[in-house]
Amino acid sequence: MNIFVAGFHHETNTFAPSPADWAAFTCGAGYPAYSRGAAMLAQMAPTQSALGGFAQAAAGFGWSLVPSVWAGAMPSNRVTTEAFERICGAIVSDLERGGFDAIFLDLHGAAVAECADDAEGELLARVREVVGPHMPIVASLDLHANVTERMLRLASAMTAYRTYPHVDMRATGQRAAQMLARRLGATAPTRLRHAQRVPFLLPLNAQCTLMEPARSVIGLIDSLEAQQDVELNFSMGFSAADFAECGPVLFGYGADASVLREAVEELHSVVAVTRRGDWTVDLRAADAAVENAIALAFQADAPNGPAGPVVIADTQDNPGAGGDANTTGLLRALLKADAGARLRGGVALGLLFDPDAARAACAAGVGATLALSLGRAVPTWTGALTDPPVAAAARVLAISDGELPLFGPMTAGITAHLGACACVEVQGIRVLLSSAKMQMLDLDLFRFLGVEPTQMKLLVVKSSVHFRAAFAPIAAHILVAKAPGPMAADPGDLPWTQLPVGMATRP
Repeated sequence: MNIFVAGFHHETNTFAPSPADWAAFTCGAGYPAYSRGAAMLAQMAPTQSALGGFAQAAAGFGWSLVPSVWAGAMPSNRVTTEAFERICGAIVSDLERGGFDAIFLDLHGAAVAECADDAEGELLARVREVVGPHMPIVASLDLHANVTERMLRLASAMTAYRTYPHVDMRATGQRAAQMLARRLGATAPTRLRHAQRVPFLLPLNAQCTLMEPARSVIGLIDSLEAQQDVELNFSMGFSAADFAECGPVLFGYGADASVLREAVEELHSVVAVTRRGDWTVDLRAADAAVENAIALAFQADAPNGPAGPVVIADTQDNPGAGGDANTTGLLRALLKADAGARLRGGVALGLLFDPDAARAACAAGVGATLALSLGRAVPTWTGALTDPPVAAAARVLAISDGELPLFGPMTAGITAHLGACACVEVQGIRVLLSSAKMQMLDLDLFRFLGVEPTQMKLLVVKSSVHFRAAFAPIAAHILVAKAPGPMAADPGDLPWTQLPVGMATRP
């Protein structure tokens, strides 16, 4: 069998300040850079991506892969029409050459383009137009996919990650290969589909599968699949894309319609009824989070205290959800609390996306002290600006060219290209500056600029949940702060215009 493979990833926050243009797909910062053909497969196969997992499983099945395009960009506002058309055009052009028996697509599932609210549905439609209605098309999806009726109708099968942090991307690709194998051949049995939409949006932080209720729901999926001939999914949705089909969807495939329906409806009852009130998270204002963290850090210093740093997630400036990683609310709270002095320099914040400050620090060199303006004031969904930049005398502690191989639970096999980077000290607080946006989801994103996270008292990370994969094992405590930023931790705060009647913005 020859299997056509391609990937398209973008998580679109339609309330975010910056779009995803073609350069966002080619820069190779938080995602591997755009690649095509054999180079795409060479780049993606070793990674923890679903495409990498599919490639591994395909080898076990004896399949040959026909590589097309990999295109991924950091979450932001809509994918520009130019970028979307270039990506779709390349995939369609490769499809038109033929020579394959089935298709695997590594998709995110929550992309919105300027020209298509349902970007993945539009891509699938263009694929179907080339290959016809009968060719098997299996896709992997992110756990945060906003699954649409068009996607469900056009794909032969889809399967979503089951962990957040996404430490099962590769396993999801392997599962997709197994699903494709069941659908190949003239005698392959028919697999029926059933889906049910959850009538409310889920906060991003509440979707963490290390915590309840998400952990139990995923456990129930595993249990139902073990007991019955069904393939089940819970796409929790990305609650910052203002279009009609934004939100969580439970869906699956099976040979018996009644068994499949019963399994999906059991999941729906747990998610939307029994556990509806549990989809919440403790959010703290920036000043309160910092003061609480300092108090907890002192407890960790006690002889019998918990070991490790206190970690604060700056969730509303998460570059993995549409923020630009450049707001200063948490930095200002640290300075106001004199955290650097109180914790004897054991405080670090990263990554702050500020190319101008990073380049200036690199030019000055290690040991120099210079006046810097750190961060930006950016617009939020309210129209108001976030906190202003921080003007400070900063001492340069370390510099880097930002070429960084990563080895963490989500990032192994990826090399980040962050441009000029520097660690500067401001009033005892180490601020890690980068020239490209990347979510703080790997310990090495502190270490490459001389900060050993296990030796810190307090860490501020620009992330929502993904940081937990690497940081939870070393953290004494984890807090989530709601400092002003472009990504609403509470979807009920957003000015929705496209959601259908009856879709609640809070559980």
